[in-house]
Amino acid sequence: MLKRKALLSLSVLTLFFSSTGSVMAADKTTKYRVYQDNRIILETSDYKSAENYAKNYHRSHVEDIATRQWLWDSYPRYKVYQHGYSSTAWEFATRDAAIREAAKWGFSSVRDLQSGGWIWNNYPKYRVYQGEITLDHWKFQTLAEAMAEAKKWANSYIVDLDTNRWVWDNVTESRKSELRRSGKKIYQVYQGTYTADSWKFAYLGDAVNESLKWSNSIIRNTENGKVVYSNVKPYKVYQYDNFLQSFLSLNDAINYAKLYDHTKIMNDNAPAVGGKSGPIWNNYPYYQVYQNDKWIADFSTIPAALRYAKGYANASIRTYSDGISIWDNLRKLQFWGWNGTSSDATIRAHVNNTSGLDVVSPTYFQLADPTGNITDSSNKETVAWLKRQGYTVYPLVANQFDSALTTQFLAKPEARTKFINDLVSKAVALGADGLNIDFENLAGSDRDRFTAFMQELTQKARAQKLIISVDLPRGSLSWNDKTAFDHEKLAGIVDYIITMTYDHHWKGSTEPGSVAGLSWVEEGVKEFLSYGIPRDKLIMGIPFYVREWQVDSSGKLVSNRALFMKDLPKLIAEKKASMTWDSRFNQYKVEYKQDGFTNVFWLENEESVKARLAIAKKYDLGGVAAWRLGYEPRELWNAMIQEK
Repeated sequence: MLKRKALLSLSVLTLFFSSTGSVMAADKTTKYRVYQDNRIILETSDYKSAENYAKNYHRSHVEDIATRQWLWDSYPRYKVYQHGYSSTAWEFATRDAAIREAAKWGFSSVRDLQSGGWIWNNYPKYRVYQGEITLDHWKFQTLAEAMAEAKKWANSYIVDLDTNRWVWDNVTESRKSELRRSGKKIYQVYQGTYTADSWKFAYLGDAVNESLKWSNSIIRNTENGKVVYSNVKPYKVYQYDNFLQSFLSLNDAINYAKLYDHTKIMNDNAPAVGGKSGPIWNNYPYYQVYQNDKWIADFSTIPAALRYAKGYANASIRTYSDGISIWDNLRKLQFWGWNGTSSDATIRAHVNNTSGLDVVSPTYFQLADPTGNITDSSNKETVAWLKRQGYTVYPLVANQFDSALTTQFLAKPEARTKFINDLVSKAVALGADGLNIDFENLAGSDRDRFTAFMQELTQKARAQKLIISVDLPRGSLSWNDKTAFDHEKLAGIVDYIITMTYDHHWKGSTEPGSVAGLSWVEEGVKEFLSYGIPRDKLIMGIPFYVREWQVDSSGKLVSNRALFMKDLPKLIAEKKASMTWDSRFNQYKVEYKQDGFTNVFWLENEESVKARLAIAKKYDLGGVAAWRLGYEPRELWNAMIQEK
């Protein structure tokens, strides 16, 4: 038996653990995201698992969700190019690995991405000819290599590609004398369209020496019209897109380009890919910062680019050579989620079950009476915790779904003023980012007063930098003008409008059906947009539940109940339910028999949710809002985040 002192200590410990929540339980709040370039591929609470997962992907990084700071990345330091072209397969962490790969290819180079220009290249310096003939593999880095090849062939010569001079040949002196004395003068030098009689030669070597005296000249075989030698300067230096100078020598072009920033060298003789040639050398900083599609700065390292880009809205960082975006803060599909509760433990459990969630809406405030008093169940610690995890918090404000109460309240300007002042003060003290107004079951006669209320609330809230959103039923264009919700006016007042595109068939329906048939949802979105609601202001509701309908043998509807999405796979398996595609709703219809009744519902799963996200993206909406968190399986968010 425990002694009294030991028992007291145990009781105190028990009280401590119960009062502080699940102290022993692991905090599963997601804190890290794994990206491949700018695409989210995983979200997790554990850093090590994030890093390990990221290591499976090229050009990946791990980011702290709350700060967007990069904690780890696999971006390359070195990149291999051939004739200025490259691919992600030619990116390497080390110099040696890059050079090993580059050495396999002709006309290749290696760039240190943290500096401009090349650190290695194997562009040939010498080329072997036999008369007018040359071959692709007769290009060499050293004169010794070129001579070894040239000696295999009679009447061959070597051109130094840096100077374009004839530096070696094995043409005999007697053969040269014979050509000069009696050979036919078929080699003619041209500078542009100009030529002269004295520029005709029988011996090609003499024509080359003459051509070297004249910039941008060529030698043409007058018998076949073929250009057999060119002294035209192929290397053109540009700063940005402004032409600066052209050069015969690649080395001269590089030395000149290094005198300026943001230069590139184009080679007229480089093979074209996709109908155009790219720069073979450049000193552009590799990481380019854009705002929308406008270039604003560039940097040689990712950290420097990140520091700068974070200071701009709608910014992105793109790599110079391929234009791939590796980071952005562009507007993406927002994910909102209602909690349907004020419980701290439940809210934490909800968000711990998600990935990619942006906005959390706990049910905190409610209209208490017609005089404008507020029922407040908010928790400042919960809000602080949510914000530390990087979430935006818009507490839900309800009206008890009481039409008569709301009519009385809206009719009293002093009650509205009291409610608004108190509500905004509470939101500010709470540390909330905004408020989500969910006034339902309003009388149509309250249309103007509700609009005035939202105008008054938004004006007061904006003064405190609070965001205001309002939840509106999907409704119908045919009768929305008879409801309390003036969509067009509200769109000009609030920051966001959430269309509650669910309860297509609801608890009071007289026939079975989907809670949110996809065609019905899309039509509802189109109707809301038709009011002139800006696309980025419209948030589309999605259900994480279904409604199951019980029908007797005569087809009469007996009852219905809501089922959570996360419970459906088990139910389907246990009841051995059948599934058939229903083109009316673009969902699977699930049926099973029990106790003489037919039970039917329309399935919500990963595919149906992805179809809903596709609608939101199709119409470029601001995001989606789920009713409600806690109804869904954890795996659903892994699929959702990839559609974000």
